[in-house]
Amino acid sequence: MLFDEPTSALDPERVGEVLKVIRDLACEGRTMILVTHEMAFARDVSNKVLFLHQGRVEESGTPLEIFDAPQSERCRQFVNAHRQHH
Repeated sequence: MLFDEPTSALDPERVGEVLKVIRDLACEGRTMILVTHEMAFARDVSNKVLFLHQGRVEESGTPLEIFDAPQSERCRQFVNAHRQHH
């Protein structure tokens, strides 16, 4: 399944509902591609993360690798900026 920013236009109550459905699908072992700015959710539910820049894969790895030890400068800046704002 492909989800492209499934929570972007939702009110906060609906965001939680949508994330629960996606989490339940992940627990069932479903394969999904999820485009999101919900970084905490992505970290929690993913087994592989891709960081895209200008439409290209800049970095890929486990959530631990991407969020705790990003290799590329752009990915590191993105992760650090997200930590400061959330």
